[in-house]
Amino acid sequence: MADLLLLHPTDDVYVALRPLAAGETVSAAGEEPVTVAGDIPVGHKLARRGLEAGSLVRKYGQIIGSLEQAVAPGGHVHTHNLAMPPRDARIAEDTHAGTAPTASRPRTFRGIRRADGRVGTRNDIGVLTTVNCSATVAQHIARQFDLVDLPDGVDGVVALTHGSGCGLEAKGPAWETLRRTLVGYATHPNIGGLVVVGLGCEVLTMAQFLDDLGVTDIPTVSYTIQDVGGTKAAVRHGVELVTDLASRIGVERTECGLGELVLGLKCGGSDAWSGLTANPVLGYASDVIVAAGGTAILAEMPEIYGAEHLLAARATGPAVAAALLDKIAWWETYAADNGASLDANPSAGNKAGGITTIVEKSLGAVAKAGTAPVSAVVDYGARVPSSGLVVMDTPGYDPVSVTGMISGGATVVCFTTGRGSVFGSKPTPTLKLATNSDVARRLSGDIDLDCGPVLDGRPIAELGEELLDLICATASGRPTASEDLGVGNEEIIPWRTGAVM
Repeated sequence: MADLLLLHPTDDVYVALRPLAAGETVSAAGEEPVTVAGDIPVGHKLARRGLEAGSLVRKYGQIIGSLEQAVAPGGHVHTHNLAMPPRDARIAEDTHAGTAPTASRPRTFRGIRRADGRVGTRNDIGVLTTVNCSATVAQHIARQFDLVDLPDGVDGVVALTHGSGCGLEAKGPAWETLRRTLVGYATHPNIGGLVVVGLGCEVLTMAQFLDDLGVTDIPTVSYTIQDVGGTKAAVRHGVELVTDLASRIGVERTECGLGELVLGLKCGGSDAWSGLTANPVLGYASDVIVAAGGTAILAEMPEIYGAEHLLAARATGPAVAAALLDKIAWWETYAADNGASLDANPSAGNKAGGITTIVEKSLGAVAKAGTAPVSAVVDYGARVPSSGLVVMDTPGYDPVSVTGMISGGATVVCFTTGRGSVFGSKPTPTLKLATNSDVARRLSGDIDLDCGPVLDGRPIAELGEELLDLICATASGRPTASEDLGVGNEEIIPWRTGAVM
C-alpha cells in the first residue's frame, strides 16, 4: 500500500495516508520516493519537490495557498508556512462548465404528497414559536408526546423554537430573514399540522406571523401564553391542540420518484479526507437526484469562498454566475466590517485534520455538489426551485446553515464529517457520512454511512449508489442515527445579522 496520495498530476504536495516519521522514505503510486523531513500527521501535506518562498501551492490541481518560506522535498506544508494565495492568481486557473449528470438505475421512495404538489419525507406536527419567550412551553408540549404512540400516519411532534422574535427592529434584512425562515418551517412539506405559540407582547406578533403565513392547507392553530393564563396553562392547552391535530392529519405514504426529493448538502468537522471520500460520494448522489429532476442545495457561502470561480463556470447563465460572485463579494465585506477574515473559517479541528487555508477547505467542500450545472442562487431560507443544483447564501456554521436549507424546502439532509459530528435536524432528517473508517467506528452510534473504504480503493460510484439507497430508505420513513438519538430540537437557529436591541 502506498504511503502517500497524489490527487492531481500538477499538484505540489502529497497527502500522508498514515502518520510519517522524520527520515522515513515513502512514496505515492507511480512516483519517485521522497524522504520525510519531519514528523507529519495522517492527512497532512508534504512537499512533492523543493518549493521556494512565495511559490503558489497546488492541491486538487488548484491553488490552495502561497508559501511564506522555502520547503524542502518531503517537508511539512501547513499553517506554519502556507498562507492564503493572491485572489487574482487562484481565479485565473482553468475552469470548466458543469456537465449534465446521468441518472443511475431507477429508484423510488414512499413519500407524503401534499396539496401544493410538494413531497414530504416525514409527517410531523410542528409546535412553532413566534419568539424565544415561548420556546420552553413549546419544548414541554413536544416532550409530552415522546413516549406516546401517535395515530397511524403521524411521525412525531416537533418543537420548532428559535432565539429571536423580539429585541430587533421590525424592518430591514434581519427582520425579513426571520419571518421568511419561520414561514419556511411552518409550510415545510414535512409538517402536517401546526400549533403556533407566542408570548403575547413580542415584536413578531401573532397577527404578523399569521399574515405572513397566509392561506395554507396545513391545519393550523395558534395562541399566546399571556392569553391562556401562563406557562402551565399554555402547556396544557398546547397538548390538547396537538392531540386533536394528531387525530386528524394521518396520511398514507405513496410511491414517489427521485425527482421529488430536495437534498440538502452539508459538511462539518471536515478533515483532509472530506474532499476525497464522503464529499465526492455525496456529489455523486446529488448529481443523480438532479438528473432525475430533483433539487440539491449547496449552502455554506464561506466554504464556497476560494472555489467560487469553479462554480461560476458551471452556472447555467451569466446572471446566475454574477449572483454567486456578488454573494462572495458581500461575504468579504461582511467579514471585514466585523474585523474578521474568511480564512479564519477552518476550525482547530479542520487544521488538526490536515486542512490549512479556506481555499483548500472550499475545494473539498464543493465536491458535495458533484458536477451538475448551477441553476440558481437564492437568499437564506428562501424557497428553492423545484429542480436543479441551487446555491443558498448561508453561513458555514452547521445549525444556521441547515436551518436555512430546511426553510428553503430540504426534505433530506446529508452531512459529511471527518472529525466527527453529532448533528441532527427536525423536521427534516439528517444522514451523517463519515469521511474515514476510524471516525465511523468511534462514533458508530452517530454515523449512518462509512465512506472510508474509498481510501482502500472502493469506487466512489459504488458508495454513491449505496448512499442513494439509504436516502430513499430515509425518505420512506426509516429513522436516521440522529433521529434515534432524539437530536434536532436544539439545532434550529435562524441566521441573525442585524442589531440586537
